[in-house]
Amino acid sequence: MAPLRLKMIFAIFIFLQILDFTLPRKKNKIRNVRWWNLAYSISLRDNMLNEVAPIYINPSLQPLTRKQRRVVTRNPGTIVAVAKGARVAIHECQFQFRNRRWNCPTTEDGRGGSIFGDIFKAAGTRETAFIYAVTAAGVTHSVARACSEGSIFTCSCGRRRRIDVTSSLPTSAASIPPAATWEWGGCSDNIEFGQRFSREFVDLVEKGRDLRYMMNLHNNQAGRIHVVSEQHQECKCHGMSGSCTVKTCWMRLAPFRQTGARLKDRFDGAPRVYQGNSGNSRNRNRLQKFNLLPVNPNHKSPGPQDLVYFEESPTFCDENRTLGLQGTTGRQCNVSSIGVDGCDLMCCGRGWVEETYLSKERCNCTFHWCGQVTCHICNRTRVRHLCL
Repeated sequence: MAPLRLKMIFAIFIFLQILDFTLPRKKNKIRNVRWWNLAYSISLRDNMLNEVAPIYINPSLQPLTRKQRRVVTRNPGTIVAVAKGARVAIHECQFQFRNRRWNCPTTEDGRGGSIFGDIFKAAGTRETAFIYAVTAAGVTHSVARACSEGSIFTCSCGRRRRIDVTSSLPTSAASIPPAATWEWGGCSDNIEFGQRFSREFVDLVEKGRDLRYMMNLHNNQAGRIHVVSEQHQECKCHGMSGSCTVKTCWMRLAPFRQTGARLKDRFDGAPRVYQGNSGNSRNRNRLQKFNLLPVNPNHKSPGPQDLVYFEESPTFCDENRTLGLQGTTGRQCNVSSIGVDGCDLMCCGRGWVEETYLSKERCNCTFHWCGQVTCHICNRTRVRHLCL
């Protein structure tokens, strides 16, 4: 009986193997990437604030999950801010990496997946860490600014920092009675609402308890923290003959270029991490403490503002159809640079070719009265270097 039972078990095993081979395999679904496609949504590029109801039934929202639709439905006006934030984040990513082998390429159709292509098949790299951080930061920045502009119906100006008017008065004006002063009100960017909405909209689709889940949430939060850290105080003085008898201040977000530059610095210094044994991922509304430890024991543990990754990046030198990488063949390089944009590093040792081309430029410009400037169009010969 024992040999017969073993034969039956072996036959069942072979049958299951054949069945598994013949059945169509379901492609791995990339998490939390389709909402980025709103950046290239044609219908959301127009001003749709006067058509609130049609926004949420528009086919442009197909990239959103059901939970994300509920979030934007509860906050009318945020969907336009999300699309704008995604566009700003993509442009910033391409600016920061314009001289790198990986230059943050995107495709407008997304092919039903991510507009960043198949780079997320290598989901734990530095590049994906930057994408998650900069897009979460873009939504935070855009929504916070939209609140102060009155574009979102469920938020308004942020809580501006109140100052003591009396302390701001000059010594000679300290005796001025309160009735003689007047107060000018500014409108702070609502960073609190921007952060909260970004967590609800961006983080809620992250599922699981694996290292990739922890990495994505950590980098999302790091992007938001950098938006908050870049805000600054703006003030305006009022008084007779330009004197500062009344001074009022409010909080203003810095241009997103500063946030992108800080995130790029964190990208260059990002540590490779692994999960410790005492990770805690239950509280989604606070800073995630997943006990992410550096692989290199000589490196410090990553802080809240640091970007983290757990998978080495490809070289990006050669074409990789699996990851959707085009390689650096044909990329323009700087022959006089020894940095990452130099031909030695950009071309990965394959060499480069010098090419001359005609460039149409404005020349012989003449200034006339009333601010009018007239120029000719000249053809100039330029030289560029392209990787082999």
